[in-house]
Amino acid sequence: MVAGLLNRLIRTFSTSTTTTSIGSGMSLPAKTEKATLAAGCFWGVEHLFRKKFDGKGLIDARVGYCGGDADHPNYRQVCAGTTGHAESVQLLYDPEKIGYDQILDFFYRMHDPTTADRQGPDVGTQYRSAIFTHGPEQEAKAKSITEAVQKQWWKSPITTKIIPVGQWWDAEEYHQLYLTKNPDGYECPAHFVRDFPPLETESKI
Repeated sequence: MVAGLLNRLIRTFSTSTTTTSIGSGMSLPAKTEKATLAAGCFWGVEHLFRKKFDGKGLIDARVGYCGGDADHPNYRQVCAGTTGHAESVQLLYDPEKIGYDQILDFFYRMHDPTTADRQGPDVGTQYRSAIFTHGPEQEAKAKSITEAVQKQWWKSPITTKIIPVGQWWDAEEYHQLYLTKNPDGYECPAHFVRDFPPLETESKI
């Protein structure tokens, strides 16, 4: 783990970020929705969501930066905590195959939402837990799911922020599909799927 963390810290920094739309150039289902989440180091978050939902309604996933106030942030700036951004993943999915509730259920299983500005050894506001909502319906569902998760799964207070998505910035290309391209690359030890019982909510998951 130490070697992987060191490799993560010393690898080459790129300064190229874009606002490339997720799913650009793809043939999309008539009903396509986005989910934008932050749960620590985006390599592991993207990897686990792909493992769970590829072939089951997930159309695409991109890692990037969200929740900050600087234009065209790069990885070095985000890691330094100078832009206010969180390392995030943006999912494009078919809502007829995946429900937003299912995405949030998995989100709360695959990371620890009770450690403010931290996942495992990764510390800083860029590693905070957040749900960036796309509209009032997602906001209402996020609040409902979070309340149920707090009551049923986690004893410590949940620190996850639920806020409107704002501007999304794609991360540098070498971050995309990082653990697929680098199977031995660093993966946060806090990223694993917890074996919680089914979540009881007003809406069926």
